[in-house]
Amino acid sequence: MSPAPSDTAGVLERKDLGRLLEVLNGAGYRVVGPRVRDGAIVYDELRTEEDLPIGWRDRQEAGTYRLERSEDGRVFDFNVGPHSWKKYLFPPHHLLWSTRQEGNRLQVAPGPTLEDKPLAFLGVRACELAALQISDRVFQGGVVDPTYSQRRSSALIIAVECSTSAPTCFCPSMRTGPEVTQGFDLSLRELLSPWGHRFLVEAATDRGRALLRQLPLRAGTEEDQGDLGAQRARVRAGIQRSLPVDEAHDLLQENLEHPRWETVGRRCLACTNCTMACPTCFCSTTEEVPSLSGETSEHFRRWDSCFNLAFSQLHTISVRSSIASRYRQWLNHKLGTWWDQFGTSGCVGCGRCITWCPVGIDLTEELAALRAKAPSTPTTAQGAKA
Repeated sequence: MSPAPSDTAGVLERKDLGRLLEVLNGAGYRVVGPRVRDGAIVYDELRTEEDLPIGWRDRQEAGTYRLERSEDGRVFDFNVGPHSWKKYLFPPHHLLWSTRQEGNRLQVAPGPTLEDKPLAFLGVRACELAALQISDRVFQGGVVDPTYSQRRSSALIIAVECSTSAPTCFCPSMRTGPEVTQGFDLSLRELLSPWGHRFLVEAATDRGRALLRQLPLRAGTEEDQGDLGAQRARVRAGIQRSLPVDEAHDLLQENLEHPRWETVGRRCLACTNCTMACPTCFCSTTEEVPSLSGETSEHFRRWDSCFNLAFSQLHTISVRSSIASRYRQWLNHKLGTWWDQFGTSGCVGCGRCITWCPVGIDLTEELAALRAKAPSTPTTAQGAKA
């Protein structure tokens, strides 16, 4: 007889993965996770295991993303895509309140309440777990955002450890991965070897342990641990990019007039792709949408970006009129002054901003350029001036 799994860990065979979805749906969760749509692996609602991107992998580089079929049938053999979990906790377009004129009185109604079902995030990578912790400081560290807080507190986090790495990843230098170590309720580590196709499952909370008890698990073996160690070493070996996280704050502050800002400003399209894909960017604006009759009005919050010209507009004048100055603001905040605000970096090394930049701007390359020896006769970066 095989030894029984522990209260916090066990091995789930690949053929039993569908049981996890059944348990989550049966517990009343709205399950969200990766699936193939529009030529990418995005986050969307999942009902059965067939919705998962089984047998798909991605190829990423600066400004490049492609999906391709694999023959091994892995379920999570891909890296992070254009979506991040923030869109479920901090919605891109959210009705805050609405008004209606009734005679001489103005009636104000709050926005829609949260959905009845709590969210279950399936497939959260190590860098994304770090991003959620950073977002917690932003939305719950001082003034609490009620929408974020309510959704975050009820969300179940099921992490998946990376079994492959993309050339755009640099999580080790940010100390955010690739191994999954904390911030989850339940974690999965997919292994495929001559010993079989299976998942090492670990529970870290009471909610996770309650799920664990409903799964058909066996105890782990030395072969499982050996395969996990070999896979982790392979993933780390595949990560080539890095970023000097401990130097970034001072490096950026000391090079506000570096010629590099003009160079990157000539390439940047100010398309906002990097900030939309980033799992920690949180810029937003509000907009009032009145009806044509003027009797009703809706007040929305929507995502915005510091790359938009109007974002820094004060008294009809933008204080950052050039693209170079807006790129400088973004990079300085993300890697520098974020430390002053929240006590951490705003970057987790996921590489999304590199992959989804249409012209392939690489922030690790930009930091390396700032670290390089400055020209013998420094010139002011005219493009970086407001």
